[in-house]
Amino acid sequence: MTTSYAVLLRGIDVSGSTQVPMAGLRETLGGLGLEAVRTRLRSGNAVFRTPGDDRPADDALRARIEAALRERFGSGTGCVVRDAAYLEAVVAGCPFDAHALKGRQLHVTYFSAPVDPARLADLDPGAYLPEEFRLGDRALYLLAPDGVGRSKLAAALGRPARYPGVVATSRNWNTAVRLMELTRG
Repeated sequence: MTTSYAVLLRGIDVSGSTQVPMAGLRETLGGLGLEAVRTRLRSGNAVFRTPGDDRPADDALRARIEAALRERFGSGTGCVVRDAAYLEAVVAGCPFDAHALKGRQLHVTYFSAPVDPARLADLDPGAYLPEEFRLGDRALYLLAPDGVGRSKLAAALGRPARYPGVVATSRNWNTAVRLMELTRG
């Protein structure tokens, strides 16, 4: 039985210095023996299946993919790899009313490892209202009604020092849902 996954690359610019062409990403993943590779948008999202009964751990896949990306593109692009069941759980576990919101008001930051809630304890939730966040299982949900580009809470949450040794990459809710759907079939 094959398992479907999504890989989310961190820090990929659509026109900047850290570009990874999606055709190159597909070729790289295919070169690792991964099957049915498809990319989503030009921002470092791909879905794939593992062959046969192969079900490697997310971290093992992540290490293989990061090494292949370094070899091919010469950059240290970090990534997060999650299977279909996890992506479904993230969408189902959203603490906000996603149906009532516009997809760009709600974001999910995926972490490569669990984040200690104490890392976020210095943030006064009342100081950022109407923006809010909730920490989930290796994910953080951010509600930014005026958009993430204007969000002071997103800036405070996005400081890399908050998550030492952890790869973190964010997607808007529309993309999170679409990646979940793509891993289903």
